[in-house]
Amino acid sequence: MTDTELPPRLTRLTFHGPLSEARAARIVDRLAGAAPSTVLDIGCGWGELMLRVLKAVPGAKGVGVDLNGDDLARGRANAKARALAERVQFAEESAVGTSRGPADLVLCLGAGHALSDAQPPHHTAEALDALRRMVAPSGRVLLGESFWQRPPAEAELAAMWPDARADELPDLAGLVDLAVAAGFRPAWIETAGGEEWEEFESGYQADVEEWLAAHPDHPLAEETRERVDRHRTSWLRGYRGVLGLAYLTLVPVG
Repeated sequence: MTDTELPPRLTRLTFHGPLSEARAARIVDRLAGAAPSTVLDIGCGWGELMLRVLKAVPGAKGVGVDLNGDDLARGRANAKARALAERVQFAEESAVGTSRGPADLVLCLGAGHALSDAQPPHHTAEALDALRRMVAPSGRVLLGESFWQRPPAEAELAAMWPDARADELPDLAGLVDLAVAAGFRPAWIETAGGEEWEEFESGYQADVEEWLAAHPDHPLAEETRERVDRHRTSWLRGYRGVLGLAYLTLVPVG
């Protein structure tokens, strides 16, 4: 079976998360203002935000770490197209216990789980401890991390991911408290809005939904349809309006 017969992978997404172009531009401008010379992107995917920071800071060098080879290949291709290939490395490796760093800027966007083998809710605190070790003195961490916008109802939890629990995530205040306890000061606190979530969730599914409409009898159609229907139900009946994503710009203390 050729690649052209398979469902496309995330071609509608610029960022692998609920992040608008406007918010991304503001974040890049703010982070570039600190003039980082080294950037480390944990769970980078294709590293879109890292590449934008590198473009905004001439001479800065970056490393992106992820386990998905397809995403890393996309990142390398994007870096080459933007004349950044000599300034960035995409490494296919685990970030748990990594010796990478310290870096002037550490990005970890929706990838805190990549830094810890701990089970929720302890994974967030362990990820923050790891990030504190990775960032250089006077550096910055941009953490994109999940939180509950409100306590989830039992029916909503049942529709989410397997074994979802109300105690596995903090609220926004609790997430910021964990960052402070790990040795950071929160220089900037912002959260993804409803429109950003809808753009992300729709873009996440759009390629495959259109492929299913065009290939209803494909050998992979039934399996693929079950997967995307399950994900859509998890979003619309489960975490929509309940799960939040915070973007915290953190400065290490001392």
